[in-house]
Amino acid sequence: MQSHNLKRNHPNKKSRQKGRGGTRGKTAGRGTKGQNARAGHKKRPEIRDFIKRIPKLRGRGKNINTSIQNKPSVVNVGDLNKMFKAGDIVSPQTLLKNGMVKMFAGVLPRVKILATGALDKILIIKDCQVSASAKVAIEKAGGQIV
Repeated sequence: MQSHNLKRNHPNKKSRQKGRGGTRGKTAGRGTKGQNARAGHKKRPEIRDFIKRIPKLRGRGKNINTSIQNKPSVVNVGDLNKMFKAGDIVSPQTLLKNGMVKMFAGVLPRVKILATGALDKILIIKDCQVSASAKVAIEKAGGQIV
């Protein structure tokens, strides 16, 4: 270390400048006169007009984590018991034919079978999602899931 490299631990504080000689004196960096020099000036940014013309992107709202996919149509086991005979095949096509599900945007919907209600018929479930408790109810009645 050399003597010309030494630095103080606490350098002198610079005095606050005042008046015309100060860093923010007279016009305080606002130029002279006009809307921009006034206190509380609100000058509309030019680009805002262009931004306002662009349509808002209507996104998925506050909860962005919600799924984009369409939720499956829900059918209960008790409804299947009323609508189908023993030995029938239950698929999205047959459910659509019976009016238990509707087409969604011209596409056959995904179907999920839930365990609400009682089942006492043998049914063959095809191309449908099945909840765990519904699977137990269907297999208990002698049906099968393909």
